[in-house]
Amino acid sequence: MLYFERGSVTDKLSAADLRAGLFQALERLGPRKRVLAVPPDFTRFHSHAGMLTSLTHEFYGDKLTDVLPALGTHSPMTRAQIAEMFVGVPENLFRVHNWRTGITTVGEVPAAFVKAVSAGAVDFPWPAQVANLVATGGHDLILSIGQVVPHEVVGMANYNKNIFVGTGGVEGINKSHYVGAAYGMERMMGRANTPVRKILNYASEHFTNHLPIVYVHTVVGRGDDDKLVVRGLFVSDDASGFDKAAALSLEVNFEMLAEPLKQVVVYLDPAEFKSTWLGNKAVYRTRMAMADGGELIILAPGLKEFGEDHEIDRLIRKYGYRGTPATLAAAKANPELQNNLSAAAHLIHGSSEGRFSITYCPGHLTQPEIESVNFKYADLKTMTQRYDPAKMKDGWNTLPDGETFFYISNPALGLWACRSRFET
Repeated sequence: MLYFERGSVTDKLSAADLRAGLFQALERLGPRKRVLAVPPDFTRFHSHAGMLTSLTHEFYGDKLTDVLPALGTHSPMTRAQIAEMFVGVPENLFRVHNWRTGITTVGEVPAAFVKAVSAGAVDFPWPAQVANLVATGGHDLILSIGQVVPHEVVGMANYNKNIFVGTGGVEGINKSHYVGAAYGMERMMGRANTPVRKILNYASEHFTNHLPIVYVHTVVGRGDDDKLVVRGLFVSDDASGFDKAAALSLEVNFEMLAEPLKQVVVYLDPAEFKSTWLGNKAVYRTRMAMADGGELIILAPGLKEFGEDHEIDRLIRKYGYRGTPATLAAAKANPELQNNLSAAAHLIHGSSEGRFSITYCPGHLTQPEIESVNFKYADLKTMTQRYDPAKMKDGWNTLPDGETFFYISNPALGLWACRSRFET
């Protein structure tokens, strides 16, 4: 059922609008005694999920008993991040999701179904895993809060991904990532009905239909002044809100280009991007726009690691971003990659397959570290002086010496594609 909907490519929802819309939906749900909020972590700060979680606390008061950030494989939030993102929500309500030990397997999607929806790309069953607090927490309302935006693993972020991946377990996360990588990321991004989504939907229908989950979705874009604005808010207990948000997100967050881009400069906010696990959104979200032989330059002042999880960091350092054939061969030959298929998928996602070059300009990682994983390296200070984020505007820029390039200030907010490559 759809409890609230508002949004268009020109709409601008203020804080007051978000409050009114969310409260209208919550009032339609009726009284609740024990509420769990599942928002994203700090890496999705711009989703406005923090504000919506704060509003949830305002509405329910002490009936909001738990807040479980959907960390997935990410690092736990710090006290400072919690205070900044979830203003006014008591710190003692926050729980840390442990994707290795804190999960319940609620069912298994059959291998035959996985094989069918992935067009034979993989042939294994998929375990539907969720946080113990979601499965057995005894809540009479679970609010899954987040932003719908093009995504490299599932096609369009959020809806039940926030539950099955954001609060999922090792095997479920690993295999979901691998399904997407094996099927082909460029066949998935910007599409709502993908193999991974079909698998998640199967799990929702068969294994968690009894749980009182309600989805709160935002769509966020840039206004004429280049500042972020909320273009849509959709609240539902089924796929209807997600479908509407996904359709709007394609209009708001998807930039279709007539010609491939030969040079792209992407800036990674140091407060948001500290690893290539997250920072490679600069690669994921631009790869369909990049010209063969082009150059992607990534300014990454906060970059200090490859994987936020220690084991995944080790695997990235060991195997590197060397393309699909090399990664599939390594996964076939090495049990440590077979047991960490999300790492294998990430290595595929983060490679240009030799089609264009990727130059990282890190704030903390060294040149040998960057080059050891098959990226090019450039000095951050030198490159920032040339491509100063304070002086750039999103889109086309031209330097005094005549160099022209395409600039992206936050790759997490959209998807860029050459029309011919996307349609193919």
